[in-house]
Amino acid sequence: MTPKPLGEFGRIREFFAPLAGLGALGLTDDAALLDCPAGYRLVVTVDQLVEGVHFLAADPPDLVAKKLMRRNLSDLAAMGATPRHYLLTSALPASRNDDWVRRFAEGLAEDQHRFGLALLGGDSTSTPGPASLTLTAIGHVAAGKEIRRAGAKPDDRLWVTGTIGDAYLGLKALRGEFPDLASDHRAALIARYQLPEPRCMLGSMLIGIAHAMIDVSDGLLADLGHICETSGVAAVVELPLVPLSPAARVLAERDAAILPTLATGGDDYELLFAAPPELDEEIASLSQSLGLPVTQIGAIEAGEGFRLTDAAGKDVLIAAAGWRHF
Repeated sequence: MTPKPLGEFGRIREFFAPLAGLGALGLTDDAALLDCPAGYRLVVTVDQLVEGVHFLAADPPDLVAKKLMRRNLSDLAAMGATPRHYLLTSALPASRNDDWVRRFAEGLAEDQHRFGLALLGGDSTSTPGPASLTLTAIGHVAAGKEIRRAGAKPDDRLWVTGTIGDAYLGLKALRGEFPDLASDHRAALIARYQLPEPRCMLGSMLIGIAHAMIDVSDGLLADLGHICETSGVAAVVELPLVPLSPAARVLAERDAAILPTLATGGDDYELLFAAPPELDEEIASLSQSLGLPVTQIGAIEAGEGFRLTDAAGKDVLIAAAGWRHF
């Protein structure tokens, strides 16, 4: 006998009430109560996942939940904030049944435990269209210590965490490209697309070090453009210095023309920041202590806009700097 569907409030009681934190009032009221430590500011960000745009229909529900949360945590990390709470809204078609929602909630539970935040509340509705999921993350940072996109200065060095281009390649792999790529490399690329790694710990440690910072969501160059615009500066990125994973290097060795595209692909969720050259050693020390690669890829200059250069210092032409929805 098929179990009776839980319905909206049954799903809340069964799957989401156990995720509620202090101030959420057990998800029994229309709103939550939120405290902020004295001397701190709240940092609030919101992001959305739409099926077919940000994730694929066949993606595991727990990984969809984690990607949704981690995209937001990456935004908090880019301002040096510590995660505290989140709100969740969902619009789900009938095909996303109770089992799908249960597995989705399990992914949230694992990540909120790992990253130290808890659910405050949200909303849910049905839709005849593709699934749409929105998460609002709330963190805090010492007042006046937040790291913004503005603040980069000429002669600052440009740094980026992790590796660039893997998520772009992972989506292509999921869609059937690179069929002869070694299975471990394919798995590594797909994992980077489905499960980004927000650099929360490093983000807060860069307070007082980074003059400006952003997370790489739309593409390395597109997001660098935001720093340049808001800081009123120019930048140069040396393509040979952009860090690549072993899997990406294999594909780049097959086709060097793919290299500029990796700097524009998006969904990396790494941190890109500008810092003065006298702090190079301090940044290298942070990288070593966290076991997280942090690579110097270029510099900030006077002027406006950005350039991508090759090994000979010549400008590399690109069709577009990154992802745009419209």
